[in-house]
Amino acid sequence: MADTCPKCGFGEVGSDRCLQCGVVIALYTASLEKLRRGPQAPVPTPFTARAAAPTAVAANASAPPPPATVSVPVLTPPTAASRSRRARFMGAGSALFGIHVVNVLVTLVTLGIYFFWAKVKVRAYLLSETEFEGDRFAYHGTGREMLIGFLKALVFFFIPITLLNLLPELLGVSEVVRAALMFGAYSLASFFVPMAMIGARRYRLSRTSWRGIRFSLRAKTWDFVRLWTWNTFLVVLTFGLFYPVYITRRHDFMTRHMWFGSQRFGFDGRGRDLFWPFVGMLLLIPCTLGLSWFWFSAKKARYFAAHTTFGGARFASTLGALPLAWLTLSNFVGLVLTLGLAWPWLSVRSLHFAYVNLSLQGPLALDSITQQAQTVSATGEGLAGFLDADLGLT
Repeated sequence: MADTCPKCGFGEVGSDRCLQCGVVIALYTASLEKLRRGPQAPVPTPFTARAAAPTAVAANASAPPPPATVSVPVLTPPTAASRSRRARFMGAGSALFGIHVVNVLVTLVTLGIYFFWAKVKVRAYLLSETEFEGDRFAYHGTGREMLIGFLKALVFFFIPITLLNLLPELLGVSEVVRAALMFGAYSLASFFVPMAMIGARRYRLSRTSWRGIRFSLRAKTWDFVRLWTWNTFLVVLTFGLFYPVYITRRHDFMTRHMWFGSQRFGFDGRGRDLFWPFVGMLLLIPCTLGLSWFWFSAKKARYFAAHTTFGGARFASTLGALPLAWLTLSNFVGLVLTLGLAWPWLSVRSLHFAYVNLSLQGPLALDSITQQAQTVSATGEGLAGFLDADLGLT
């Protein structure tokens, strides 16, 4: 009897069959275990060995001497330490386009309420078509969760910030009161942004699984708020020169607190390693018409990947500046020329590009990883909705 479905993560399984996805839990678990063990060589029994021995001796006695043979080198498979693993996207832009069209039409009919269910459908499709080591990912978020999270963010953050900005104009208060209210709005917004970033990341990871095991982000919100606030202040104070240190610290925080089941991710990079490349990028901006930003972005991606670990394995990136620039600019032109209709195909194209350039190298002890799901609300996802966090805040 299982409490949680190993395939879809449904938490109210009361029999040997999941009520949500219909899978037979015992058979699914056995197939996963067989897949992890791989093919097993048959072990000869003592009786077989004794019976085969006289036959082999008789055959050797009567057979003529074998002809001269030519030695052929044996190609051994790569060891676990040298193996390179990549995710693959198995979906198609046409299928995503069908989902997108239905989402847009239903969202218009429902005056925007269906927007949250539309996001769930897109994420579920993209993850279900992403394959790694022969198994696909799954997304377990719901539109209802995201709608409730959005309403919480609306009540506790968006409305207070709006009132603090409008009240001075409506009430005609003095300059001192006006400055105090504006400072209050700014202070609330300074907490709003980092809470949205970490909340959205925590929610999405908690609703993502692979082989029935969930991801999670185990970090205190206040710790990230302090990191974001202090480092943003340093970026402003240094006229942007502290930016590479800030983004490295932010990536370090998000990565070191990320888990897959019982296995934790790691990061050993340093922000100062990206300082001089960042300065070089700034110096080259005038003569490259801003294209040097792609050079720095590609270098940052390769650096972050090379210093991110998962158990005994380490990520690696082959992202280049020119391919990244071509992908970004051509995607933008494609969206403009098609009035957004090419978005599904361009999204699939971007996923293929990302997976081809990212790999995980080294041994993976997947059999030792166990489920450690966390309870997470969707409030952070609702906060991120106000800031369009899908475009890079998280």
